[in-house]
Amino acid sequence: MDFQPDAGLDAFREEVRAFLREHLPRDLAGKPVGSVRSMRADLVRWQKILNRHGWGAPYWAQKNGGTGWTVMQRLVFDEACIAAGAPTQDGFAQKLLGPVLNEFASPQQQAEHVPFILNGERLWCQGFSEPGSGSDLASLRTRAQREGDHYVVNGQKIWTSYAHESDWIFLLVRTDTEVKKQAGISFLLVDMNTPGITVRPIRSIDDCHHLNETFFDNVRVPVANRIGAEGDGWKITKFLLNNEHASAADLPILRRYLMQLRTLATTQRAGASPLIAQPAFALRFARLEAEVSAVAMMVERVAAMEQDHSPAAHAMGSMLKVRGTELQQRISEFMVEALGDYGAVAYPEPHDACLDAPLPCEDVARGMANEMFFRRASTIYGGTSEVQRGIIARMLFQL
Repeated sequence: MDFQPDAGLDAFREEVRAFLREHLPRDLAGKPVGSVRSMRADLVRWQKILNRHGWGAPYWAQKNGGTGWTVMQRLVFDEACIAAGAPTQDGFAQKLLGPVLNEFASPQQQAEHVPFILNGERLWCQGFSEPGSGSDLASLRTRAQREGDHYVVNGQKIWTSYAHESDWIFLLVRTDTEVKKQAGISFLLVDMNTPGITVRPIRSIDDCHHLNETFFDNVRVPVANRIGAEGDGWKITKFLLNNEHASAADLPILRRYLMQLRTLATTQRAGASPLIAQPAFALRFARLEAEVSAVAMMVERVAAMEQDHSPAAHAMGSMLKVRGTELQQRISEFMVEALGDYGAVAYPEPHDACLDAPLPCEDVARGMANEMFFRRASTIYGGTSEVQRGIIARMLFQL
């Protein structure tokens, strides 16, 4: 493939940067969020700004109210926003549920939910994982029993990111126990204010609260909130999880890590010299830069495959997921190591109030240890590395 710079993409990058300079409020820019979702007020305010500009859905087709950007344009947008310190968007609504609504929902369902997503007025969480199910999503046990015009839902979900601050949840439930387990699953949209829903926090090793247990006790959900036909949940989920592969490596995150590592390389010292003057540090840094560059080339390749609707993009996306998440872990660990003794400081969660007295190296190190701990899970969430390797073996080598 041609690795020469794309003049059109460079022009688009400058357009996004100019937009950020003009429209990103100074009081929103640069707030440390790491890999967690921005605070609700910041997210909603930024989403409204994007929507007024016509950029409220960067990952959707124009016919669905989105920007119609290519895969590479979406990656450029994500990277520019991260570099500028812009608030996050609601990734569950934008990247997962939104495409499902556009593909499978009725016009009435789209009218009910899409405008609220575009304007940031309805935040979402995902109810897939369950205790004991691991990566075997088809083994879920949360049951939805139909009673007239409603389903009565009972069961438990776990690792429900942002359930404590979300308005709605898209939920996989078992509606038929007499058929093959994949065939008995349905896809529901549920208002989190419905009686019978209980959310309990899980404080994770990164010292953040973004995970939760979510319990459903005789929760009544209108049948009109089901997406697709009863039993279509597995088909819809495969579409949702396979919607975009070039982003599997989180390339903008990797590039942000390298930028932070460069800062540490020049500001932190080993004796009288900056870290970058130490041969062992410089060699390790150079190798990580080369690996990120290799991932970037592969991202371009997979993006081209997705544009051409190549079935090989699925397996290549799994390769990116494995390689990208392993790199996230290694680089975030290296960043903490580069802080030396200060790497052991438990810096507050980005959303917590700052201490009266700043911690050592806080200007460059805030949230870094949190990020390292958060990334311990990156080879698990979104499909474990073992599952991804199984996909690669099956699709590329027929094993």
